[in-house]
Formats: sequence, structure tokens, C-alpha cells
Amino acid sequence: MAEAHSAVAFSFAITHDGWDVNFDREVLYLVWESGVRSWKKRLARFRNNVLNGVYPGHLQSLYVLWTLLVAAHFSNFNIPFGLVDKMITIMPSNSTWAQVVACFLVALTMWFIVIFLMRYLLKLLLMYKGWMYESRGPGAKISLKTKLWVSVVKVLSGWNKPKLYSFQGSLPRLPLPAVEDTMNRYLLSVRPLLDNDNYKRVEKLAVEFKTKIAVKLQRYLILKSWWSSNYVSDWWEEYVYLKGRSPLMVNSNFYGTDAILLRPTQIQAARAGVIIHLCLKFRRLIDSQELEPIMLQNMVPLCSWQYERLFNTVRAPGIETDKLVHYQDSSHIVVYHKGKYFKVLVYLRGRLLKPAEIQVQIQQILDDKSEPAIGEEKLAALTAGERTHWAQIRQTMFNRGHNRTSLHCIERAAFTVSLDDMEYGYDETDPKKLDEFGHVLLHGKGYDRWFDKSFNLCFSTNGFVGFNAEHSWADAPVMGHLWEYVIWSELEIGYQPDGNTKGTIVTNPPAPIRLQWELNKEEILSAIDISYSVAHKLLNDVDLRILMYTKYGKGFMKKCRVSPDAFIQLILQLSYYRDASRFCLTYEASMTRLFREGRTETVRSCTIESTEWVRAMENPNSSIEERMALFIKASNRHQLGYQDAMAGRGIDRHLFCLYVVAKYLELESPFLQEVFNEPWRLSTSQTPYGQTSLLDLKKYPKCVSAGGGFGPVADDGYGVSYIIVGEDTIFFHVSSKKSCPITSSTNFVKQIEKSLHDVQTLFNDYNKLKKTNKPITD
Repeated sequence: MAEAHSAVAFSFAITHDGWDVNFDREVLYLVWESGVRSWKKRLARFRNNVLNGVYPGHLQSLYVLWTLLVAAHFSNFNIPFGLVDKMITIMPSNSTWAQVVACFLVALTMWFIVIFLMRYLLKLLLMYKGWMYESRGPGAKISLKTKLWVSVVKVLSGWNKPKLYSFQGSLPRLPLPAVEDTMNRYLLSVRPLLDNDNYKRVEKLAVEFKTKIAVKLQRYLILKSWWSSNYVSDWWEEYVYLKGRSPLMVNSNFYGTDAILLRPTQIQAARAGVIIHLCLKFRRLIDSQELEPIMLQNMVPLCSWQYERLFNTVRAPGIETDKLVHYQDSSHIVVYHKGKYFKVLVYLRGRLLKPAEIQVQIQQILDDKSEPAIGEEKLAALTAGERTHWAQIRQTMFNRGHNRTSLHCIERAAFTVSLDDMEYGYDETDPKKLDEFGHVLLHGKGYDRWFDKSFNLCFSTNGFVGFNAEHSWADAPVMGHLWEYVIWSELEIGYQPDGNTKGTIVTNPPAPIRLQWELNKEEILSAIDISYSVAHKLLNDVDLRILMYTKYGKGFMKKCRVSPDAFIQLILQLSYYRDASRFCLTYEASMTRLFREGRTETVRSCTIESTEWVRAMENPNSSIEERMALFIKASNRHQLGYQDAMAGRGIDRHLFCLYVVAKYLELESPFLQEVFNEPWRLSTSQTPYGQTSLLDLKKYPKCVSAGGGFGPVADDGYGVSYIIVGEDTIFFHVSSKKSCPITSSTNFVKQIEKSLHDVQTLFNDYNKLKKTNKPITD
């Protein structure tokens, strides 16, 4: 195994004999390669910025217009307003070349005006959100307004293939709701959770807030909404994520699993070689902007801003607040195996290494028999513990020497990889294996993931893979997009019959370089132990269950003509009520990426309508018709709430920003204190699936990811993530804390299964009732 080079790229010394010059040609060549790649990326970025700046127009259209003006001018055709003739009068001469230049300047002016009008028109069109509220499905009527809107949007954006960031300048800003609208929505959302006395109390606080300090706070938000690209995102990133002092592990980071029904190979090094290669190819697509933006209905673009920080990014700890650091380029990854860290160069002579070459590098790491340095094995526990503690140690003990160099190497890496020394994954004969898979990805051993990095790839000894991702830089759909690309592309690349990667190796790839540390100081070792103790206690308290439900899925929900998301949310409401014998404030993450730099908004899934349906399901005297009518009513209400959140008419982000302004102005508000003291005992999120057209389940029916999950938000609550894949499969990831006596992930999963069965029975009985027109007893 290669160690770090002791020689530097260039050095000199003055001796009695004259100059003594030493240089390492290999290192100098690597420096040269890095510089060339960096300049190529800068030029490509400049070119893409120009193309994005004129979208939806073509840059070539300028040359066409110029050619037409030159031809018209020299053919003595009358050009409107005599623009060319007027331009010639201010030229220094009347020569042929001067006339051609005059034609170019006129063409450039006209072209800029047309491009500006096209971009502004596209921005106005993208402000329209009425299409979201139109009925869908066979026989649905679409309004004339929406039909006209669709036609114009397709004409504007359809004749030029967009790049990843082409729509960024045309996306509208997130609208700022009126205070009164937000208050009304808030009061409506808490009504099913409060008795009459408490509701009157909260209503009084809301009226007092609305008529007093809310007016002043809203003025500041109006100013911010005019000045900034998004009035929420920067504060959300700073105050919800970066200022948090609790551990990232479990509390913030989330995980994603493998396509569990596929077993492309059981060779750890081969799987790592292919997955790492594909992740780096995805990075290249982002850098070149060849990755097409996600389009809803193949027409409406989502903001692509979050992709910028997918790679080469780290969350650096701070005493009071962390900082997201993004590096423009990185030519290496960092691999952790059996307590040792290795720097792995993934480029050779300006090209990305092939999967077979990366497999060789990974195998060299697996074959390494050296022992970890003192303190190296559990070093990453510092990233799993309290943030302030890690920041203090980082400032004092990692600011010089090998520690500083190796830490920078990890933080500047494209991403990190963990080669785990144990088997995990999916086993049809043992469902608990899936729970263990989730645990390994969510927290590992508490010291074998660098939780500060944008994401960590984790590989088992039997060839399964998953990831652990830091949350502040982006939301789950971005990682989901990467994962879809990787899983699909892996099927296309394939493996040899013996499980190794395809391809031949012409030149030996760069050998992995062992990172060097100086950790044998009592202060560092003690700090690592403190962080590991916090992490160990936290991970041992996680109660995680993963349910693979295969009795029905999206196919059945479509037959019911109900939104799949609303269907699942109602299932969760019924399950929680059966588990806890009460209703609770429920968080569902919705996206606001229809707007520039949008992230998420909260959908409050516990509504008046959903609680009425749950009570009817638990009431043995309620009829099938009544339950069915309440279910449809509740699902429609949930769908409306989700649409409002996506359209910028949510509740919680507006209240959050009002709260931040109040804190800045040192104004106390009993109403805002009431709002932000309410715990989210049920925090839910749907893992996006099929964001692109890459995944084809008809061609590869086993290409089914189990989705991912996260830790519980409240100490006495549940974190539930779900993914609806294919026509007959749903995965639920349910987490809670073992230390809480009133929660049990195992029991909650049982309630989900029971609720899914009961709702299926409800629909089947209702359909029988419609056919026979006879009453059915419960």
C-alpha cells in the first residue's frame, strides 16, 4: 500500500556547491492536470452561463438575424424604422465592413429585446399555478385558461433543449402570503387538535398578533421578498440546520437504500467500483449542465439550485453556527475501511477512471493489513457528536500538521465511502435484515461515517449499497435523482458472469494513499471518546422498523381514484390514532421548487376532515357509505393542502420567517411562542420515485429501491418515510426512541398493516354495495 509522498513538487536549497534543486515530475504533472481540468470547467461554465442567460432563445438566432439584416441591407430592402441607416450615421466610416458592423449592432439590439421579452413572458407564465388545481384523469375537464397556458409554455420552452440551470432566471420568486390568510389557515389546522377552551385561547392570541406586531413584522418580510431570491431558504438553512447544536447523526442526516431485489454482484470491490464511477459521471453531468432539469407534467421546471452542492461539499462545524463549504472541483474521494482513511485519486491523465480501475483501487484498500493509527478508528465520531464540541477540537487540534492536511483531504473530497466489514441487506426469509440495513445506513457504528460530508456511500461485504446524506445542503429529492441515475445506469453497465466489473485495465490506476494523523494526544483522544459516548447513546436509542407491504400499491390506489399521497397520509392518521388513542400535529414535507431557490413547505396532514374519517372508522355504528364519503372528503382536503403548499400558500414557512424577524427586533409574541412550542409527534415524508424517465419497471421489474428514512423529530413521536414503487409495493420506514415508554415502531408498523387492510376492505365492500345496491353490515 502506497503511503503519502515524502517529496514535494518543487524545492530548492543553497549549498556550498551552489543551488540544489529537487522536483517530483509525477506530482508536478498532477498539478498541471488539475489546473487544465479547472480551466476547462471554467470555460464550460462561462459558455453555459451565456446559453442559460438567453434561454429560451437560441444563441444561433443572433447569427441568423444578423445574416438576414446584412442580406436585406445590401439588397436595398426597407428595414423597419431605418435602424441600419441610422446606425451607419454614427459609424466612423461608410465602408462595407462598417455597414456589416452596423447590421450586427442593430441585430444585437433587436435580439436582446426579443430575448428579454421571451424570458419575461416565460416568468409570467410560470407564476400561474392554476394548472395544479385542475382535475386529472380520464374524462377530466381542463379550463380554457389552462389550455392556453399549456400551449404558450410548450411553444416557448419546447423549441430549445434546456440545460440544468436554463430555467433559473425564469423561475418566479416564492410569493409572500398575507398575514390574515396564514392566520386563517393556521387556526383551521389546529382546530381538530384543541378542545373548545384551548381553541378560543389560541384564536384570541392569533387575533392579538395579527392586529399588533404582525403588521410590522410583515413589512420587513415584504422588503426581504423584494430583495432576495427567496425570502425563506437562507433563514431556513441557517436557523433550522446550521445553527443546530445537536448531533447530525439520527437527528438530521437521512439514508437511502439499495434496489434490494437486485443482486448484480456480491463482490464488494466490484460494486464499489461501478457505483463510485457512476456517481462521478453524474457530477460531470451537473458540471457540464447536460443533466436536464426535472419537469412536472413534462412542462413545468423545478428549481435546480440544490444540485450545485451535491458533490465536493462539507458542513464545517462552528462554535455557534456551522458553515457549508463547497469546493469547485475535487479529483479524489476518501475511503474508510477498518479504522483507516485512504485518499483515492479518481482521475488519470485528465480522464475519469473506469469501474474496473476503481475496483483495483478498492481491492488494494480491502487487502491492506496495516493497523489504524491511535485514535484513527473512531475519529469520525467527532462528526456524530455535539457540534460545538467538534468545532472546538477542530480549531485547536486540527489546525496544523498532518491533522490539518488529512482533514482538508476529507473535506475537499467529492464524497466519502465506507467499506463496511459486515454483511447487511435484504433477505426474503428474514425481514429483520431490512431493519438492520436501515440501522447501518442511518448511523452505522457511530464512528464509521463522516457525517459532515454531503453524502457517504456505504458498501457491505456481500455487495449491498446505500447512502447516508447530510441534510442542510439540499433535500431528499436531489439525492433521489442521483440514486435513480446510479441504479438505472448500473443495470445498463452490468458485470461479468463472475461478478467482477467489465472492461480491461491498460494502465495501473493511482494507488490509494493512506492519510496520516497525529492523534496520540490525551485531549484529542478524550474528545473522540466524549463524542463517541454521545453517538453510542443516541444510536442505541433508535427504534427503527422497515415494512415492505406487497398486498397492493399504486395500482389499487389508482382504481380508487384517490391521490396516492393522500391515501397514505390518511392511513398514517388512522394508524397513529389506533397507536396513541389521540390525534397529533402531523408534518408532511412538500416541495416549493416551483419557485427560485425553493426548498420545502409543511403540509399539516391532521385535518378536520381526516379526524372525522378516523372516528368513523373506529365507530362500529358508522355505515360503509359514510366512511367512504368521509374518506373521499378527507383525501380531497389533503390534496388541496398539498397543492397550496407547493403553490407558496403554506403556513409554517411564513410563520417561521415572522418568528425570525421578531427575534431580530427583540419582540415577544405569545402567539408565535405557542406555534413553535407545538411538537411534531408524527413527522412524515414521501420519498420521490420516478423523477426521471430512466427507471422502467416493465423492463426491470426488480429494480425497486426500498427508499430511505430518518430519525424521529420528537422524543415522544415517530418519523415515518414511505415510498410507493410499482403497482403493488409500498415501503414504510418507521423510527422512534426506545427510551420513550409510549412509542413503539413495531406496534406502529402493525397498525399501518392493519389500517392498509381495513381501507382495502372498505373500498371492496363499497364497490360490492354499489353493484348490489344492498346494505352491508359492518
